[in-house]
Amino acid sequence: MTPPEARIGGRLRAARQARGLTLEQVAAAAELTKGFLSRLERDEVSPSVASLVAVAGVLGISMGELFDPPTTQLVRAGTGPPIAFGGQRVHETLLTPGTQRELQVIHSRLDPGGTGGADLYTLRSTMEFVYVVAGRLDVVLADETVSLGPGDALTFPGRTPHTWRNGSTDEPAEVLWVLSPAP
Repeated sequence: MTPPEARIGGRLRAARQARGLTLEQVAAAAELTKGFLSRLERDEVSPSVASLVAVAGVLGISMGELFDPPTTQLVRAGTGPPIAFGGQRVHETLLTPGTQRELQVIHSRLDPGGTGGADLYTLRSTMEFVYVVAGRLDVVLADETVSLGPGDALTFPGRTPHTWRNGSTDEPAEVLWVLSPAP
């Protein structure tokens, strides 16, 4: 049994699943048995260094990633750094660390009439997701405008030309934007 402080099975399983690989595929590529790999992912065996190096190599992860504790960062309400993507009448706060490359989450408070500008723009991300917490938001795409209200969410490819606006003349809006990967 692997000592509790060296539990790495969950990380191996997560890395394998994130890459869409089966136990059979990883076992064959690492020249291990499927049963051994399955037990390794459940922390039921103590692998040799050679076995770990082989599995990590197949999964494209470093040995350090298996043993480093996961990093977390807490952003308390109102403490995220302000950012500006160039919109008008908008107050934006970054909720994910600036070093985070997989994901960027932005909290936006849109004053009445707030807008991303008249021109459509794109971001260097694969996907964009927007969730309306309060108020209304119009997301303007090249061939349509999608009107969103509280609780509505929209996902679209990050390279889709778009802009946005709070069309209300008297109500603010609160929105969460999620970009993956971070631009």
